[in-house]
Amino acid sequence: ANIPIFVAALVLLPLLAQADTCLGPSVKSKVYTTSEAGLSTKTVFVVEFSLTCKNGLKNVNLYADLNDRTLPATRSQDGTKYQVSWSDTHDKLSKGTYAVRFFDDEGYASLRKVQRSKEDTATVKPLFTIDVNHQGAWKGPIVQSEFLAATIAMFVWYLAFSAKSKLQE
Repeated sequence: ANIPIFVAALVLLPLLAQADTCLGPSVKSKVYTTSEAGLSTKTVFVVEFSLTCKNGLKNVNLYADLNDRTLPATRSQDGTKYQVSWSDTHDKLSKGTYAVRFFDDEGYASLRKVQRSKEDTATVKPLFTIDVNHQGAWKGPIVQSEFLAATIAMFVWYLAFSAKSKLQE
């Protein structure tokens, strides 16, 4: 008599477990990166995106992984918009395309397990990936514009002073 209940539980268990997994994720993203390095010491990446699951799941906990650095994604109140940001020195986040992998709770647990065992994290399949195309941070001209403006002003003053002195002779 207990066998049919056990079989039914075995059949329904995977379906119930999938209720917490985003199936068929659809992502629309916007990416912002530091473009000018003259006044900043670090390059900043900001990824904003909306997530829609085919199974209607909302409020999914997401974790972003970039170069084995994992951060939680912040979620909006309606549970469909997310943001993750990080920064590093300009030389560590140079010009290029960076694949930011996103994981749900289950994927994050798998990722942490692989990281702890010092295995290759590329073997863990992400829920989805967003590519960040960073054009590099422009470091500006060799001579700062303020210095150049002050030098030109002093040169113009010198020319005016010299001309005035010659006129007074």
